[in-house]
Parts: sequence; C-alpha cells; structure tokens
Amino acid sequence: MALAPAAGQRRQDMAQDSEIARGDGTARSARTFTGAGQRGTRPGRLWGWIESRTGIRALAYAVPEHANTIWYILGGITFMAILISVASGVWIAQYYNPDPAAARESVLFIQNEALLGDVMRGIHIWSAYIAVIGAVLHMVRVFITASYKAPREVNWLVGVGLLGLIMFGAFFTGTVLRWDQEAYEAMVHNMELASLLGAFGGFFSDAFTTSVSMLPRLYIAHVSIVPLLLVFLLIAHIFLIKYHGISPTPAQEEAGEAPGGKLPKERQTASYATHARKMLGYGLVVLGLAGTLAVLLPGAIGAAPDPAMEITKPSPIYYWMYTPEAWFGVNGVLYAAIVFFGLLVLVPFLDRTPLRRLRRRPLMLGLGGVLVVALTVLTIITAVTPVVSHLE
Repeated sequence: MALAPAAGQRRQDMAQDSEIARGDGTARSARTFTGAGQRGTRPGRLWGWIESRTGIRALAYAVPEHANTIWYILGGITFMAILISVASGVWIAQYYNPDPAAARESVLFIQNEALLGDVMRGIHIWSAYIAVIGAVLHMVRVFITASYKAPREVNWLVGVGLLGLIMFGAFFTGTVLRWDQEAYEAMVHNMELASLLGAFGGFFSDAFTTSVSMLPRLYIAHVSIVPLLLVFLLIAHIFLIKYHGISPTPAQEEAGEAPGGKLPKERQTASYATHARKMLGYGLVVLGLAGTLAVLLPGAIGAAPDPAMEITKPSPIYYWMYTPEAWFGVNGVLYAAIVFFGLLVLVPFLDRTPLRRLRRRPLMLGLGGVLVVALTVLTIITAVTPVVSHLE
C-alpha cells in the first residue's frame, strides 16, 4: 500500500513527459517554470514544495504567442521599474527628513555620506524616469494596436489613471522632496494650481491645515497615499487583463480570429511563464541601466530655495506644460493637462469602428499625429527658451 503514492507520482510524471513529447508548449513551460522535470533532484524537490504551498504553476497559463514579444511586455517593464523605484525609495527614506529646515541637508547626506545613498538615490530617480517612459510607450502600443476597443475600454481608462498618477503623483511629489530651488518652485506652482481648483485642490493649499507644513504632507503623499493608489489601480489593471485576456493583434482581429475581442484557447499557444521570465529579465536590464545612469549621471541637488526668485525649469517630463504656462500664466499648466488627459480619456469613445489597423483609422491616426507633434514642439520651445517668471 505504501508504494501506491509513488506509483501515482510516476504516472503523473509520465503523463507530463508525454505532453512534452507531443509538443505541448504550455506544459513544457509549466515544467520549466516550476522545476517539475527535475523532481528527484534537490532543486526539483524544493520547487515541488514551493508549488504545493503557493500554486505558482498557475502562472503557466496559456497566452497568445505575441504576448511574449517586447511590445506586449512594455507594461511589465514599467511595472518592474515601479518596483525598483519603490525598493530604492525604501532605502533612501531611512535617511530623509521631511522637515523643511532639514530636508535639503538630509538629501545631501544621502548623496554624499549614507551607505550606498548616492547609488540608491540615483537608481530611484532613473527608475522613475524609466517608469514614466515605459508607461507612455505602453500606451502608444495600445493606441497603435487599438487594444483599447471593446471589451477593454475600462482598462484603457485605468491605464490613463495610472499614467497620471505616476507623472503627477509619484514623480512630482518626489521632485519636491529634494527641497532645492527647483523643488520649491514646483511646490509653489502646485499650490497656485490648487487655488484654481477650489475645494478639489484643498489638500495642496496652506489653508487645508495649519499644524503640518506642505513639505511633510507631500512626503506623506509620496510614501503612502500615492503608493496605495498605485497598488489599487495596478490590481484593477492586472485583473482586467486577466479577465479579458491579452488583446489580439490587429491582423487577428480583422481576420475574424478573435470573436468578441478574445482569441480562442486553441490560438493561445504560448505560456505566461515565459512572459514572466522575460519580464523579470527586462527588470534586471532596467536595474542595470538605472544603476549605470546613477553612477554616470547622478541626480543634481540645486541651491537652497529662495522664495523671492523663479529661476528654474521643471523636469523635462513636464516641458510640454511649461510653454502653455508662459502663454497663459499658471492656468496654462492646468489647460495643458486637461487637454492631454481629456483626449486620452475620449480615445475609446471616439473610435467606435471595428477596424484595428492604424492606417485604416484616419481619425485616430490624425489625432495621434497632432498630439505627438504638439508635445514635441512644446517640449522643444521650453528647452530652447530662457526661464520666465510665472509666480506672483
């Protein structure tokens, strides 16, 4: 009787070997992912223990072949950049003091004296840049392949929310925490915008509370409020991807191979285990790139803030908003953000045709082209023009 479990295990292994012999790619990925093919070895037994406790083999579910190309892993690369930024942020947070009287000095301490402070701060900064760039490229891919169409309109809106939260939540608040001249000017701009929003901008106004100054409140937002919102939106985003499946390519959709916007199971011949491995591999590349840039191009720390001056430009990520500010005052920043994100929100509702190829969607091709040209021109104008004072 004691031999029965062993015999059952041998039959299970033989069945899995048969699946591999038949060329079942998903089964092969599952065995590679979990180490099931080396069950008798110590690593195999360890993987078996982990799988039985965590169910990690469930990650080896079927996905379309194109899901494992880099264009469909851009979202995963962005996710890895966010994780790297969070991990490095936890490190440097141990040395940061959000008191306005000590904030800039604590940043100098991180950069010049803290254990691995300069490297970790550099990785934190550059991984944040990579996260923003990755999120933009991911949305460009979704736009080009029309992956925002039914039934994925809601997930497009969640993605727009994530992009806004990364740019104006995580990245902006992190910029202010440096507490040099650029950081101070960014905070004052934000407070003036808050006054334009009335009750909706209350959190960013001095009148919101007199017991805590603005810098510690932005620090709290950076390390707790924004990350919690990111987690919520990421969970929603990932859930909707899993629920609807990886979107088909435009060719598959227009060929009628994806009824209802979903590929049938028989067309999903790859494994998410491969996707996950590639995502982790690209994550290591992001870490290496951020680490290299941290050494070669360390984050600058400007002079102590002087409330009487406005002498800096924002981060290049916000250049496209700075030119409208020169034209319309601080209101221009708000106008630019409303136009940009408003157009992104409207995309799935303006494009209701079943066509997927970009060249067959002239409205979206024109809208996307105008938006790219406008952002490029506004960015170049800011880059080549001198600083203009907008604050009163």
